[in-house]
Amino acid sequence: MTRLLAGLRTIVYVAAFALFWGWLAVNARRYDAALGSPLPPWLGPLGVVCIALGAVLVGTCVVLFVARGRGTPAPFDPPRQFVAAGPYRLVRNPMYVGGVLVLGGIGMWQRSPGILLLALVGMLAAHLFVTLVEEPGLARRFGDGYRECTRTVRRWLPKWP
Repeated sequence: MTRLLAGLRTIVYVAAFALFWGWLAVNARRYDAALGSPLPPWLGPLGVVCIALGAVLVGTCVVLFVARGRGTPAPFDPPRQFVAAGPYRLVRNPMYVGGVLVLGGIGMWQRSPGILLLALVGMLAAHLFVTLVEEPGLARRFGDGYRECTRTVRRWLPKWP
């Protein structure tokens, strides 16, 4: 029953989050003319690939948070168990990476410099939130397990062999 409730809460939170960023993206398009000409057409297919990869990454993280973490992605309803599986073995913040891939992909697909700029601002906001709020909180909540993760897993980009 607890997982079912976490799943339902997660659906609501993820939908609200997606609608919020979608609303921001629609409004960012109004700045396209001021930011210059549309992006080149060849970025469209690359944008679709980014959207698909980002959506799969976010979806995988959401499922892991509910199934293994017994919580949701929302900062006010976080997982109760530390999740270090799946994409979290490669980077510490794959959900943010996936979200930026989706938003940046939409910007490329729509050839919108405004949406692409919003994706960059979103990444900067995520970096500040992660470094100033989220990581100190995770270190307090999960202790040595999280600290070990910070020593072996990079924040944004995976280590390549």
